[in-house]
Amino acid sequence: MRNPWQAWQELSGLLLPVACAGCGRPRTELCTACGAALHGAPARLVRPSPRPPGLPAVYAAAPYENAVRAVLLAHKERGALGLAGALGRALAGCVRAGAGRPGDAGPLLLVPVPSARSSTAARGHDPVRRIAAAAARDLRRAGLPAQVLPLLRQRRAVADQSGLGARQRRANLAGALKLTAGGGRLLRHELLRHGLLRLGRVILVDDLLTTGSTLAEAARAVGEAGGVGRESSVHGVCRAAVVAASPTAFEINRN
Repeated sequence: MRNPWQAWQELSGLLLPVACAGCGRPRTELCTACGAALHGAPARLVRPSPRPPGLPAVYAAAPYENAVRAVLLAHKERGALGLAGALGRALAGCVRAGAGRPGDAGPLLLVPVPSARSSTAARGHDPVRRIAAAAARDLRRAGLPAQVLPLLRQRRAVADQSGLGARQRRANLAGALKLTAGGGRLLRHELLRHGLLRLGRVILVDDLLTTGSTLAEAARAVGEAGGVGRESSVHGVCRAAVVAASPTAFEINRN
């Protein structure tokens, strides 16, 4: 059953005047210029500094600043659900960049980083899962088989990450994620069925990369559940894709 708050958000978006979430331009939810800032450039390989142990290769669409930051926050915190399509398009480009050769066999398995249940309840939706679903649709329209596998869940509560440094975030998230009941069996089945262990077609997806601690923890959980070691999970099973990353993560790989 649809969440009543979510239904009201969607209805209000149809009835009330809209403005660009990125710059405030009237009568459009996302203007051409802000859309170009979000997904107008090729996906880039990004890397936080310091790089946390176990972080897979991560591809991002844009730096987390200005219009891109405003659009992500509007979707995540203010319920601008109509932005999911544009955000999904940006994420799909990053998934393609990290998915290996175009002719590789097997579907792309998009594994979203889970939100805390309390956060999902407060927002009325799971922003990362919504963006992942939009990305999978975009990939399928382009002829690439893709599906969203919400395999991960929080094992325990974690502290609010805002204000924490890189080392504190790693400690906060260590061991915090695990696969859902049956998720490990499903993942191993897909890995063996399609040879995805070798091809690296499992893509962890999130909306934002800051220190990389969350994606490193997600890679650990997926790698262990897939029956492989940490090094294999980083270089064989998992890649990662995010809509945006901190500007410094882009600067490190500029050359």
